[in-house]
Amino acid sequence: MARVLVVCTGNVCRSPIAEGLLRAAFLERLGDGAPEVGSAGTMGWEGSGADPNSIAAAAERGADISGHVARALSTAVPASADLVLAMSSEHALAVVREAPEAAARTFTLKELVRLVEALPSPAAGEDLRARVEAADALRGGGFEGNPHDLDVADPLGMPLQSFRAVAWELEEWCGRLADGLVGRAPARAGLAEEG
Repeated sequence: MARVLVVCTGNVCRSPIAEGLLRAAFLERLGDGAPEVGSAGTMGWEGSGADPNSIAAAAERGADISGHVARALSTAVPASADLVLAMSSEHALAVVREAPEAAARTFTLKELVRLVEALPSPAAGEDLRARVEAADALRGGGFEGNPHDLDVADPLGMPLQSFRAVAWELEEWCGRLADGLVGRAPARAGLAEEG
């Protein structure tokens, strides 16, 4: 089973939300075959729960992260992940410093979305690892995407409304990423009948 690691700073705001939303997106598309999704922080507040505003904002988007326990990047073993998703370019650099062998599998969330959307649609049953390799090859070939929009803002210390905005943004990007890596979710019966 493929392993995905999501990384931010403290592992209490952005990465737990992204972890929950990405897990849900993969489950919707792949069911029991969904990749394992975890998260960590470059300065992980080891043992802390997710920020209460992160929990509330994620719940509003359908993800339960109330049981989240923060961990440090050094304990998350990024080198063993098939994909490492950073919330910012700063986090991606920290991952590569920690685990240089993971460089080809480390991207910011927005960077990888733009890369996989530039590739042909995934073939039925195509392996996530193959899509990550293709995205890295495209990146190595000079594809820049939008180098001025790579980061997801950190809502730490902000009001709930800021966490809601981040959760909304993450839901959009995680859904697009799942589509680009493993294909679109099957149409729901009710929606298919209306169309």
